[in-house]
Amino acid sequence: MMWRSVLFAGLLALSLQPASAQEGRIQRGQTFAQVHCAQCHAIGRFGDSPLAEAPPFRELGKKYPVETLAEAFAEGITTGHPTMPEFQLDVAQINDLLAYLQSVQR
Repeated sequence: MMWRSVLFAGLLALSLQPASAQEGRIQRGQTFAQVHCAQCHAIGRFGDSPLAEAPPFRELGKKYPVETLAEAFAEGITTGHPTMPEFQLDVAQINDLLAYLQSVQR
């Protein structure tokens, strides 16, 4: 009986790690979006984009499977709205931003 409790506790601890790791990615992605994107895009679940041509992040999933944006982030996004700056993200930033984008999709 004791080993079942130990096994259950171990499995519970393992199942919680990915969620907390994912939360960290989402938080870092939100911070990145706030610093680099919020001046033009609505980055949250509500509100209008400050720049009308800049799509709200919560609606990107309607146009693109969000996970497919990783390549564009790695290579540098050169499309988008006309005033969008070109930028490239490293692997960690890509994972963080994708986690955040997925968290705000409708």
